[in-house]
Amino acid sequence: MPKNQSFPFYRFTGTHREIGRQFGEACQDLIIQHRDKALTRLREKNSISAERARTAAAAYRETVIAHARFFDEEVQGLAEGAGIDLSDAYLLQLRAELGVTTPPDLIDAPDECTSFAALPEATKSGEPLIGQNADLPALYRDISVVVELVPDDQPAVLMLTPAGQMSYIGINDRGMGVFANFVTCDGWRVGFPRYFLSRLALTHDNVDDAINAIRAVPRASSRNLIMIDSHGVAADLETTPTRDVRIEPENGLLAHANHYTAAELADEERSVGRQLRNSQIRQQRMETLLREHHGQLDNHRMRTIFRDREAVPDSICRADGDREGSDIITFASVIAEPAQKSIWVAVGPPHDNAYRRYEIGKTSYIPRDVVKQMSRTWV
Repeated sequence: MPKNQSFPFYRFTGTHREIGRQFGEACQDLIIQHRDKALTRLREKNSISAERARTAAAAYRETVIAHARFFDEEVQGLAEGAGIDLSDAYLLQLRAELGVTTPPDLIDAPDECTSFAALPEATKSGEPLIGQNADLPALYRDISVVVELVPDDQPAVLMLTPAGQMSYIGINDRGMGVFANFVTCDGWRVGFPRYFLSRLALTHDNVDDAINAIRAVPRASSRNLIMIDSHGVAADLETTPTRDVRIEPENGLLAHANHYTAAELADEERSVGRQLRNSQIRQQRMETLLREHHGQLDNHRMRTIFRDREAVPDSICRADGDREGSDIITFASVIAEPAQKSIWVAVGPPHDNAYRRYEIGKTSYIPRDVVKQMSRTWV
């Protein structure tokens, strides 16, 4: 029987500044842990000092203000609520960019995340599904939260995110779901942060408008985004800072890992060797399992797929110790039912923990100390 672990849940409402401030106050201890761990990792993995990281992070603010000021308002509020410097609050939104665009320009080549989307024709209920096994260093298992953000002027959003990060993966209350994968290429630059792209997409009601919004900003880095809406449209958007390719579903299905699959972007691929093979194996396995269960996919079937351990250490579900010298694990697993305004989330790795349901407008506040004491099992 899976263990009784769950991420804490918070709902923040009001202006964007108020939402950021509430986030900072509610999760102050986790945010400070996140900042300290991010700075330590930048120093140890990328040889970047805290001072240099903070200076570099601040340089992105101008682009954010110019293209999506609401993010800057939220980050300002976050800094105020958590009692940290604004540069630290920005740093939490920019971990990967700082490791690549800040001298000495190093990258801890990651192999992380396996995502999917299924249109109604491929699901058991006739409603869309989308989700992701989120793979990051194991430390993110301890500092992540589920948040419902309800701004005065935008759709409500339900997301899994590391504490203090204003955008990661999730859904909105209009039936949109947006998930994302790391892809790497040359040409990273100071610009619009990649983590913000998924939340930017969720300010819209449909995939087409979301893609137009992503194309309109001067992206800092590469990102893959997999999206679905309530109008029966799904798409995968592979991006570099200056280029992108839209990939359409095949037989109502999409899957993605951490390498470019569009022929037009093959020349952009920077991953090689083990990282590239790892990504290819995970994507092929996900595609195979989705095809095998076409027409029967639901959140229960996807739990089984996301718990798949075939081909360890190149499996869809990745655990502590799978690969010697690597701390990358599936720190969380998310299955979204956008039409139901709900997500199912398991603390990772998901073969060790149960999934818990969160629903926009209905999930009760669950502080971290209560989460630790929970005894109920979610199936």
